Amino acid sequence: MASIVEIRKLTKTFSRGSEQIRVLDDLSLEVPEGQFLALMGPSGSGKTTLLNLIAGLDSPTSGIIRVGDIDISTMSEGKLAKWRTRHVGFIFQFYHLLPVLNAYENVELPLLLLPMSSSERRQRVMTALELVGLSDRNHHRPGQLSGGQQQRVGIARAIVTDPTLIVADEPTGDLDSKSAGEILRLLIELQTGLNKTIIMVTHDPKAALAAERCLHLEKGRLAQETFNNRAESLQILEAV
Repeated sequence: MASIVEIRKLTKTFSRGSEQIRVLDDLSLEVPEGQFLALMGPSGSGKTTLLNLIAGLDSPTSGIIRVGDIDISTMSEGKLAKWRTRHVGFIFQFYHLLPVLNAYENVELPLLLLPMSSSERRQRVMTALELVGLSDRNHHRPGQLSGGQQQRVGIARAIVTDPTLIVADEPTGDLDSKSAGEILRLLIELQTGLNKTIIMVTHDPKAALAAERCLHLEKGRLAQETFNNRAESLQILEAV
């Protein structure tokens, strides 16, 4: 299976006064197209930094990051911003929905940056809302929705541009166990039904079960790699 993400000798260093903090240290990995990957590790292990680099929110100190056939590791901030608009869908822990906009308008936002007609935007938005089971809530504002429903709007917003990658930072961290299970099952459906590549950061071992593959980071290096039995994982998530 072809790799959609290829990382070679990736290093990320931050400055703290005169001190240099190496958050990622000579890290290499590949993510096959259509895989659901979880990144785990203690605070400070580098997992969120790695997610941000893959998503083009930051640039590495050294090393190569390729997504599809594009090397994003040397792009300028302006080019990265344009690339993210088309290629990355973001799912956040606290949803990041605009409270003055309804569900339809929140999902439509990324499309306003792309050259398309209003009728095409409408078709894409309604398709995305239908995929997450919220086509009947499109006129509701975030304050009129439950936490789980707000996260579904966030997922619809992430997929509406048909991105190359979906990146999720603690997507169930603010949800109760029932809503979390529903969101994880939805992510699995997006992966298996639409062949979406999903990279998720999580502290929750149960959430990590939704992924086929889990990478554990420690001190900026890959410490362990595990693979989940999808059938067993689904049974556990169904029981939540």
